[in-house]
Amino acid sequence: MKSNSLLFLVVFLLGILHLKAQQKTSLSLHDAVAMALDKSDEVGLAMTRVDTKNFELQAVKNNRYPDLKVSGQYLRLTNAKIEMKNKANSSGSQNMSSQSSGSLKVNELILGQANMNLPLFSGFKLKSSISASENLYQAEIANANYTKEETAMKVVQYYADLYKAQKSVALFKENLKSGQQRVVDFQALEQNGIIARNDFLKSQLQVSKIQLSVDEAEKNVKLLNYYLITLLKLTPETQIEVSPSNIDPNLFTYTVQTQAQALESRKDLEAVRFLSKATTSNIKVAIAGYYPGISFVSGYTALNLQNVVTVENAVNVGVGLTYNLSSIFKNGKEVKAAKSKAVEVEKQQALLKDNIKFEITQAREEYALSLKQDQVYSEAVAQATENYRIVKDKYDNGLSNTNDLLEADVEQLGAQINQAYAKANVALKYYELLYTSGQLIESFKLTQNQ
Repeated sequence: MKSNSLLFLVVFLLGILHLKAQQKTSLSLHDAVAMALDKSDEVGLAMTRVDTKNFELQAVKNNRYPDLKVSGQYLRLTNAKIEMKNKANSSGSQNMSSQSSGSLKVNELILGQANMNLPLFSGFKLKSSISASENLYQAEIANANYTKEETAMKVVQYYADLYKAQKSVALFKENLKSGQQRVVDFQALEQNGIIARNDFLKSQLQVSKIQLSVDEAEKNVKLLNYYLITLLKLTPETQIEVSPSNIDPNLFTYTVQTQAQALESRKDLEAVRFLSKATTSNIKVAIAGYYPGISFVSGYTALNLQNVVTVENAVNVGVGLTYNLSSIFKNGKEVKAAKSKAVEVEKQQALLKDNIKFEITQAREEYALSLKQDQVYSEAVAQATENYRIVKDKYDNGLSNTNDLLEADVEQLGAQINQAYAKANVALKYYELLYTSGQLIESFKLTQNQ
């Protein structure tokens, strides 16, 4: 008896845990977008690329500082032969000469050096390199912000599709319930000889079709929910429930920018602008190859050759000049390649502008169409509902057949689904309009911290 009670308790607790794990979560679209921007792998990768460009910029800037090199050597010499070529007439020199003429033990050399090189002029190559790196860094920031816009739009799209799928499931199940009741009613009528058997079979066939639609819609719900929770890095058992309350009620009060303003707000176009500036700087870097390099140089040397010579505090200061003569012939191709790259980016920028203008125009027209469709489908629901009521009355009075009744039922269901889709599309198309205008993140009142 105790074992049965324990087993019942375990099953009961497992059931509660299962229901808790499958409990649906209502997550506002604002919070979902914020979560995606914080946890998305795409955004994380984009921000890592920004950090990389920043480090590369700092590395280029470090070239403004002097190079300071310190070196030391300790060398062992074997059987070194030392000859003093210059001999003075002084007694001290004579002593040295007499000593040097003998056998000197020289088997050790100690050498220490410190050298500094500070570039003074390199054809403005360093300045242009820093400018190019700064613009590439700013371009990467703009690309990261555009990635955030894309990620936010992906969340919006998933929300809209998930709402449509969940609404379809609800409407199909409601229709399935009424269809199953119709089958029960028709079965009783068929057994009493009131309706033909094929009418009963038609009602069963319609229920089967509706059941297939339910299964398809539930599959879509599971897939879309999986895509969304994967993007948001939520636990696998999380089920997000989407409803109109998830949408900001003040969404449609947000002012959409004009086309000219949108061109200034689009982050992908901003990235290409910075890239164009970087290519201009790279042309100057290539041209700098025609000029010589001038640098300030200084050094310190300490040397000790055993039993021969000791040098201390040997400090040198001066100016160094370097020039690669082959650059006269080779550098022309590099300059042409840099200029060609600049032209390539300019054409890319012009093409992107045209595409953005097309996207904005298309988004405006699709939003306007969604408003008209929402109005038409709302009227269609009322019409389909009234039509089904009339056909049902006629059928009950023997004035219409089963085909008319089932067709009116399908039309009513289709109108309800179209209405649900139309309402979701109104919000979706408005968000797409904000996205094409470069305002999507801004509309959620989220800051893009770099």
